[in-house]
Amino acid sequence: MTTSQSQTAATGTDDPHPAGAQPHTPESAGPAGAGSRRSHHDELRRQLGTLTTEAFRSELAEIDQLPTLEIAKIMNAEDSTVPTAVAAQLPVIAEAIDGIAERMARGGRLLYAGAGTAGRMGVLDASECPPTFNTAPGQVTGLIAGGPGALVNSVEGAEDSAEAAADELTALKVTADDTVVGISASGRTPFAVGAVEYARSRGALTVGLACNADSALGAAAEHGIEVVVGPELLTGSTRLKAGTAQKLVLNMLSTVTMIRLGKTYGNLMVDLRASNEKLRARSRRIVELATGAPDEEIEAALTATDGEVKAAILTILGDVPAPAAERLLRTTHGHLRAALRSAAGGHGDGDRADHGARTGNGTGIPTGAAPRPDPGPGTGPGTNAG
Repeated sequence: MTTSQSQTAATGTDDPHPAGAQPHTPESAGPAGAGSRRSHHDELRRQLGTLTTEAFRSELAEIDQLPTLEIAKIMNAEDSTVPTAVAAQLPVIAEAIDGIAERMARGGRLLYAGAGTAGRMGVLDASECPPTFNTAPGQVTGLIAGGPGALVNSVEGAEDSAEAAADELTALKVTADDTVVGISASGRTPFAVGAVEYARSRGALTVGLACNADSALGAAAEHGIEVVVGPELLTGSTRLKAGTAQKLVLNMLSTVTMIRLGKTYGNLMVDLRASNEKLRARSRRIVELATGAPDEEIEAALTATDGEVKAAILTILGDVPAPAAERLLRTTHGHLRAALRSAAGGHGDGDRADHGARTGNGTGIPTGAAPRPDPGPGTGPGTNAG
């Protein structure tokens, strides 16, 4: 099953139950079943009471009596604390990214697993990787407890099964080259914890993204990212600050990994997949920003490279034909800067990427939009490192 590049295997609840929670007992069960259910709910309630994400804020007990603008201001102030909480976890996040990139460079996959809001965040991030970074089918995948329907409707009880997560990953044939990221606001969701535990048993790199300290998910993973955002504006509604924190961290995991894999050139999305008119226009703009070439040259380069932005840039800055550009990119595993250096070496006249720099900023991406200068014979290296 796939959803926009994402495998979908969720529940609509905001925050998951503790790991090891028992399946819901049908209401038709007899007295013994009712007693067991009551005992389970009492234990669950006790455990939820220990979580920061579930804490009750008495100072907001009459928030519904406030003017709308005042409520909005309070909520905005709450949201502004999330980046600071994420910043506290940056060293762990960076370490995880380096591990992910290392595995993906040798053919591994990035797999997210979560339930409810957390699962939807994973599916969202995975589904945006193909158009942004031209990732291959299945290279970045989001698993959500309960299957595709859980993206839009609650699938009660799906989050409580660690076995379901293991089954999903078994079907995907997880290996040591893969990375599995479990996502759970509480840090206790059986589906997320089960996914990480199974993946670790298969030698995969594991990351646990939670919003409570000392979580079961963080302990189960090789890299525990615990972004403690504090109690929510609405008690237990972890689609709010916790969901925002998850989105910010997932943005980093995928985006910085793709930067490390050479899918950008400076801050340009040179592996963009132009699948609609807006993206085709963006492709042309990216080539223009990277090269400063006139429209006619840009159109010719994109036509020759079948719309591949990275190859088009290489044909212009490296002064090589499309087949050579494609060959260089294969040789350098898609890293444009390395391909530009190779093209320059082949010409024997220094780094040809310099031709694209008009008012270079030291990053390899020109800051102006003036026409490219004619390097002329004997022109030496400029500011663009290629």
